Amino acid sequence: MALTHCRVVLVEPMYPGNIGATARCMRNFGLDDLALVSPQADPLDREACRMATHGEDILRRARVVDDLGAAVADCVVVAGTSAKSGGLFRRQSVGAPDEMMPFLVEALRADRPAALVFGTEPKGLTNESISRCRFLVRIPVDDGYPALNLAQAVAVCLYGLRVEWLKTGDRPAQEPKEHETPADFAAQEQMFGQLRTALEEIHFLYGDKAEPLMHALRHLIGKANPSVMEVKLLQGLARQIQWYVREHTAAENKLDSAAGGSS
Repeated sequence: MALTHCRVVLVEPMYPGNIGATARCMRNFGLDDLALVSPQADPLDREACRMATHGEDILRRARVVDDLGAAVADCVVVAGTSAKSGGLFRRQSVGAPDEMMPFLVEALRADRPAALVFGTEPKGLTNESISRCRFLVRIPVDDGYPALNLAQAVAVCLYGLRVEWLKTGDRPAQEPKEHETPADFAAQEQMFGQLRTALEEIHFLYGDKAEPLMHALRHLIGKANPSVMEVKLLQGLARQIQWYVREHTAAENKLDSAAGGSS
């Protein structure tokens, strides 16, 4: 049980100085797991190392991956960050750092990995990335200029995380029962993929409403923090829907063939 189970994920970081400053913040607050998704800057660039100050080892051990899913596959809680709020993708499960960090600390106390995800410097996280995060952290800055520098946003969030950790970190972790073990990101993504395919086959997801409905469904299931067993249950539901569609379609084809042969 430690803060080191919290991963910091930078999506497509552009400036080496920000990567280095992030590593320094992580060292300040007791984290050491850094993942970079398709970075446009070299984490070992001279400027990154200069800004890292005692966090150079974090830069050297940083994992570089191609997509967000690979960066957080083993995490049971994923929180994204955004200067924007509202709209379809940014109005659900959103709150200030002090409201959202307890959810991450709860996972960490249970010895489960969690992740804080930060977007690109010019635009932040895309709607697609936001939809894959269970929570959204919005730092309450002035509306006149809400966009923080990437490393500043990291510092604020990690401060909030450590404050919450210090409130609860001495409490003994309660090992979840087998049927309550939370499913990790990779398992949930696989389940959502199967569920989406099944719901497309029965035209629950269709046309322009498909994305909003799928996002709402992801949010609904995500709020329940599904366990491994519950994810398997939903996968079974998806398979049964697909089986029914195949059988129903086959039966209809037989009837059509029979009708065509008798005419």
